[in-house]
Amino acid sequence: MICCEMKLMSFPSKVFSQSSVRKIFINGRQLNEFDTNSINEHDLQRAEKNILLRKCENNIPLIRNLLKRLELSKTKIEDANELKKELLKLPNDTHPRLLTYENRPKETLLCEPSKIGTEFVEFSEICKYNNMLRTTQLGNYTGSKSYYLFGKLAELEQALIRYALSILKQKQFRLLTVPDILPKHIIEGCGMPTDGERSQVYKLESGDCLSGTSEMALAGYFSNTILKENELPIKVAAVSRCYRAETSSLQEEKGIYRVHQFTKVEMFSVCSELESHEMLEHFKDIEIEIFKNLNLHLRLLDMPPEELGASAYEKYDIEAWMPGRQMWGEISSCSNCTDYQAKRLNIKYITNDDQNKWVNTINGTATAIPRLLIALLESNQKGNKLLVPDVLKDYLNTSILMKEKSFPELKFVKNIKSME
Repeated sequence: MICCEMKLMSFPSKVFSQSSVRKIFINGRQLNEFDTNSINEHDLQRAEKNILLRKCENNIPLIRNLLKRLELSKTKIEDANELKKELLKLPNDTHPRLLTYENRPKETLLCEPSKIGTEFVEFSEICKYNNMLRTTQLGNYTGSKSYYLFGKLAELEQALIRYALSILKQKQFRLLTVPDILPKHIIEGCGMPTDGERSQVYKLESGDCLSGTSEMALAGYFSNTILKENELPIKVAAVSRCYRAETSSLQEEKGIYRVHQFTKVEMFSVCSELESHEMLEHFKDIEIEIFKNLNLHLRLLDMPPEELGASAYEKYDIEAWMPGRQMWGEISSCSNCTDYQAKRLNIKYITNDDQNKWVNTINGTATAIPRLLIALLESNQKGNKLLVPDVLKDYLNTSILMKEKSFPELKFVKNIKSME
């Protein structure tokens, strides 16, 4: 039985070796979307409108200037390289249905919050009473926005991961472990800038970066490959730590709502252009299934153009009502990136009639631990008890989260002299 399952879930073969595809890529035969001879004023005007719609910061006048300079001298390698760099920064196209959204998402209430306005204890107070979390006195060795989960809260993190993976296994996802340290070109190829004041990426002295999501490593796995049409779609998942340089001082985002590192279960798919929207809907339905079974009050947001970032063609967010905070908080998202990442990471497939085409990539969050813990504990209060949703009971071997024994109180000093 195990052998049959492994055969069913085996990865597709790669038609060309990494080195041969990389050679084709460098020669430019697979970069025709950045071929300067094919770029015209109509393309630039369309890109300009899309940039304004999405509120991106691209430099179309610079692109025009570089194109003119290249027309005068075809041998200016510096101009050609700068032009390619600017073209790579351009955002994806935008799904036509989003053009009327202006700056507001289209909202669908999935589960009505029946107890909005009643008294609920906020997450940090729940954890303080039950000795489950520490977020203070950590600056001397881990920095701000760090945290420790204790006892049942740490077990709940693992239970959520195992629960999410069990759902994904049923949906025929293949699990991978992924590296957390990636070269910057992989991260940038996914649409995340690694430089500039607004970058959320941690950069290492080596020039490599800490991954912000396993989507990056999963996309990187398929880079410089050509797949077969009959092997698509491919669905993979990974559990990883995610590193984000951004934090927030907003009161409603206190505690572990927005932190520098957290655990996440990520879904990722490589598919054809005809399958990508359907795959996005599939990811969205999986996320809703996972969260509904946790007794959460949910709403779905079909995001407007300005919330798509650089890579997404269309995107859904899922928010959960956090009654202790009296706010909606984002707990998940899924995006259809069409061929945006494929063009930058060189991922193609051969059709059954031997045509080379770009794949489409889809990503989605099955479980992002910190915010899910907040929504889960705040939504499953009953008096002084914290109830465990039915789908998690087998993983925790309990139906109620009990108060933990307190950890020893630690007294910190600035310098500790070594004992002789």
